[in-house]
Amino acid sequence: MNEADVRERLSTVRDPDLGDDIVSLGLVNDVDVDADAGTVHVSLALGAPFSPTESGIADDVREALADTDLDVELSASIPDDLSTDEQVLPGVQNVIAVASGKGGVGKSTVAVNLAAGLSELGARVGLFDADVYGPNVPRMVSAEERPETDGETIVPPERFGVKLMSMDFLTGEDDPVIWRGPMVHKIITQLVEDVEWGQLDYLVMDLPPGTGDTQLTILQTLPLTGAVIVTTPQDVALDDATKGLRMFGKHDTNVLGIAENMAGFRCPDCGGFHEIFGSGGGKALAQEHDLPFLGGIPLDPSVRTGGDDGEPVVLEDGETADAFRVLVENVANNAGVVRRRGVSDGR
Repeated sequence: MNEADVRERLSTVRDPDLGDDIVSLGLVNDVDVDADAGTVHVSLALGAPFSPTESGIADDVREALADTDLDVELSASIPDDLSTDEQVLPGVQNVIAVASGKGGVGKSTVAVNLAAGLSELGARVGLFDADVYGPNVPRMVSAEERPETDGETIVPPERFGVKLMSMDFLTGEDDPVIWRGPMVHKIITQLVEDVEWGQLDYLVMDLPPGTGDTQLTILQTLPLTGAVIVTTPQDVALDDATKGLRMFGKHDTNVLGIAENMAGFRCPDCGGFHEIFGSGGGKALAQEHDLPFLGGIPLDPSVRTGGDDGEPVVLEDGETADAFRVLVENVANNAGVVRRRGVSDGR
């Protein structure tokens, strides 16, 4: 077996999202056959660690080489000229913004469960609570530990395997945050640059609702892989979610999909399912704008109360946890599509 033989076999492996084989798409970075050692190392251009689709592609590569009598070693990386590594977050592979057009739709809940769910899959994850005016992620995960600093960098605490940073860590418990736009820009930029995130597969950014200064600062400063738009089924939330979509569109930011929160309520007493805020609005919005629908999350008291020690629902068992796990996998898969398409288009 030589490199040409290996590539011929790899040409039978298809990318289910991009619709062609991984060799034609330029997703094979390098092939190194060591006949003396009996090994073949294949570097793949995969950018969304632990996404089910990319894990499946890796499995298909191993299967394509299974009868070669060579030990198969795989690695994954996005080529440097297409990577976010050279920008402001050198150790972060994917930055995912979680946004909504209005408050009260459960955006922070989705961000917390997305981050915890990615960590549960095995990824290295950070969660940046960038809601400068209403930071509540630390409360949601019962984070009592505060960041440490050596005077130059900030070391974030961890909860449920997720590194946390929040504006809440920088203000008093009851202090109102009254900042103008330039100050918001400065503090967000400083936090991003001064926090010691280390090597992360995903950094989830919980944005404040709306389309204001914080969102614009993040869009202009950070190398976003994409955004998740959170809405509820009713029309007023959908109208505001559309404004958020337009904001990301104006800044050429990929939208990974629409998540519909509070998508019905299952009564714990009678077992009946009630569509309190209507039904299908988030899915219809996704279809209207030709975007992926990430899934619907039911209205569930356990989301509010959490488990022991503020455990995110996605880490538990049950219908709501399953719905969050579907959302997590869809977000990871769609982030992978964005990264692989970038490699293929830029080859």
